[in-house]
Amino acid sequence: MIKFLDLQKVNLHHQVEIEEQLLEVFRSGWYLLGEKVKAFENKLSQYIGTKQAIGVANGLDALRLILRAYIEMGIMNIGDEIIVPSNTYIASILAISDNGLVPVLVEPEINTYNLDISKIEEKITPKTKGILIVHLQGRIIFSDKIKEIAQKHNLKIIEDNAQAIGAEWNGLKSGNLGDAAGFSFYPGKNLGALGDAGAVTTNDEELAKTIRALANYGSNQKYVNIYQGLNSRLDEIQAAVLNVKLKYIDQENNIRREIAKRFINEIKNPAIILPENPKDENEHVWHVFVIRSERRDELQAYLTEHGIQTLIHYPIPPHQQEAYKEWNTLSFPISEKIHKEVLSLPISSVMEEEEIKKIIEVINRF
Repeated sequence: MIKFLDLQKVNLHHQVEIEEQLLEVFRSGWYLLGEKVKAFENKLSQYIGTKQAIGVANGLDALRLILRAYIEMGIMNIGDEIIVPSNTYIASILAISDNGLVPVLVEPEINTYNLDISKIEEKITPKTKGILIVHLQGRIIFSDKIKEIAQKHNLKIIEDNAQAIGAEWNGLKSGNLGDAAGFSFYPGKNLGALGDAGAVTTNDEELAKTIRALANYGSNQKYVNIYQGLNSRLDEIQAAVLNVKLKYIDQENNIRREIAKRFINEIKNPAIILPENPKDENEHVWHVFVIRSERRDELQAYLTEHGIQTLIHYPIPPHQQEAYKEWNTLSFPISEKIHKEVLSLPISSVMEEEEIKKIIEVINRF
């Protein structure tokens, strides 16, 4: 069986370095808010090119904390609206509604699966305070047009960078395109920890200071609480693992790019719609390789039969989830089409040549 993602193999690739780091943490007797987290925050901010990086517990918290900090700073208020793609993973939307803000869903562009920039302005009202852009599947969504819209309407651009670490737009890394960005280092991500972990990057010093306090019970001095905060901290163990793996992210993303190129060039089957490779290949890090087919379920069963494990990202669009029943009657035809047809093929930095070949051959025979 070709696994969708062989996480064990991904991590064993760095076994010696990771074990050394874990042993250091274990022996240090210091497990939270210590040297490994500081080192990771410094390395991450240098890598992304931002002034600040703040380690937090997970990717959802990263987005929750950004929005919460804007509320504490008086930049946003309960009831304000945030534009968000209608086909994103539910976490992007949960972060908005969890803060008493209102998610305003905008359809994606069918070829890139990313937010359709031409549809943003028609959804802006006097209550709109931000655009949450999601670099879905590892592909950057950004343009001068988004910057113009944000400046014209005085909106914050928040990046959900959970899937696209290492991607670049015009020489700038994702995570340094908007006002702030949330990262997830969930184990299956291109840069994955050994459990839940996340971070925020920003060039806004006041925002960073507010997020640091909010993530630590609303406190920037022990037992002095200035906000009703959360407990959302990156621990030393996860930071130690991420310090090792961050060194290899570009190399591993390049392997993914090569595999994606093979799939795009060599899969030739009229029943399959392949993803686009952007003109500038630096804009995509292929967190997942997503194909579409009107016969998706049949295709998935066929691949399983032939020993190829696949996943569906994501089977149910947010507006059809029970969690948001108030949206259940809304219609987002492009999102609905995407959610009905998408299938993610295995792609990772540890795939073998024969696995790549087998996937191509089996799909071409479908």
